Amino acid sequence: MADRDQWIEITMPQLAESLVSATIGKWLKAPGDAVDAYEPICEVITDKVVAEIPATESGIMQELIANEGETVEVGAVICRMKSHELAAVSQAPASSSTANAGEPMSASLSQDTSMRGRFSPAVQKLAQEHGIDLGQLQGTGLGGRITRKDVLQSIEQGGTSAAPVRSEQSRSVPRPAESNIQQSQQAVQSTSSAAMSQVRNSGIHLSETPRLPKIEIESEAHTARGEYLIDVTPIRNSIARNMRQSVSEIPHAWTTIEVDVTNLVQLRNKLKDEFKRKEGINLTYLAFVVKAIVNAIKDYPIMNSVWAVDKIIVKRDINLSLAVGTEDSVLTPVIHKADQKNIAGLAREIEDLARKTREGKLTLNDMTGGTFTVNNTGSFGSILSYPIINYPQAAIVTFESIVKKPVVIDDMIAVRSMANMCLSLDHRILDGVICGRFLQRVKENIESYNLETKLY
Repeated sequence: MADRDQWIEITMPQLAESLVSATIGKWLKAPGDAVDAYEPICEVITDKVVAEIPATESGIMQELIANEGETVEVGAVICRMKSHELAAVSQAPASSSTANAGEPMSASLSQDTSMRGRFSPAVQKLAQEHGIDLGQLQGTGLGGRITRKDVLQSIEQGGTSAAPVRSEQSRSVPRPAESNIQQSQQAVQSTSSAAMSQVRNSGIHLSETPRLPKIEIESEAHTARGEYLIDVTPIRNSIARNMRQSVSEIPHAWTTIEVDVTNLVQLRNKLKDEFKRKEGINLTYLAFVVKAIVNAIKDYPIMNSVWAVDKIIVKRDINLSLAVGTEDSVLTPVIHKADQKNIAGLAREIEDLARKTREGKLTLNDMTGGTFTVNNTGSFGSILSYPIINYPQAAIVTFESIVKKPVVIDDMIAVRSMANMCLSLDHRILDGVICGRFLQRVKENIESYNLETKLY
């Protein structure tokens, strides 16, 4: 095209200082779609978070350079757009010529199928999910190209052909290979349709049905295998890489301690209703536990450190990472400068980060800078765990389920609310003595809560 050199190039931005590349997770716009300025055009996946890339200005999407699932370096072109002004200028001569030439020119424009055989990844994926035969659709995009709207219109009409009448020229254009689209999807079409009709209410994407894992279709040669294959998502691949790096580079050691949380239970029961009315959020045990851990780190700052081969780097700021699980991943958003917050402030931060994690609204700032990790494994019933350290931090601690137990106090048996706290440590930096003292301090801090403890 003559105006191709004037198209707008959208590049992969540097979302964080240390980011060198990101993976295209999902295209939100297809060629031919109108795009407003700052409207999200795609989702990208980094080691830390899923982020949306906005358009730098308004226009019409022309070409997708990077495919879904492709890792792209920072600064590389991922797509090209045409501004509305350029589109208007390029259409004006065509409109004038059509008016002068009359019916013959109109017919030739409608028969332009130079882009008929080119499909974007978004169009191909949508067609596969719904069993649509792209060869039977009439494209409304530039050069007869099939857009996402064409496929959606065909789905709404309940058929595989959006426009059965086509010109002779479009019939002569070679149709793309369709066997992969038709044959592989017919076997799972009924299952996919049922699953796609249900929208989940938690996880990364609240506004849409989650994409089904790609499952290998069993052919006659594999009917007796009794297994199926699931694609590894970019986020799951990042988790696997980070966990492998942690256990291979960090010599883990593990210790646990039992804490009497009876006073904490009574304190929370006293304050939770008033706190709910005042703040609009739940007052959880985790806020009190986090405060106790932060105060213990102040007394033992070596817990807040990183191994650097010939040095140990002790961090001044206590930035607490919280392990938050979703349906398909585990993320660790960060409470920055947790040592400067009271219990109420920590409760608000915990609620906000957990909500943003479930809704998929975490930013890179929410995911970076952590110096020590806390995992509330008791929330799903665990009473003992062996956590893997959040690389490159020096330690991670878990707070397990609160269980009522008979406990001997002054040679008398009493029923108390007890909970385990488990610590995994980097044995290059930390030893049993310092970690034992640290856990004892955490225990003392938690057991010192009473009915007079203030939240603010």
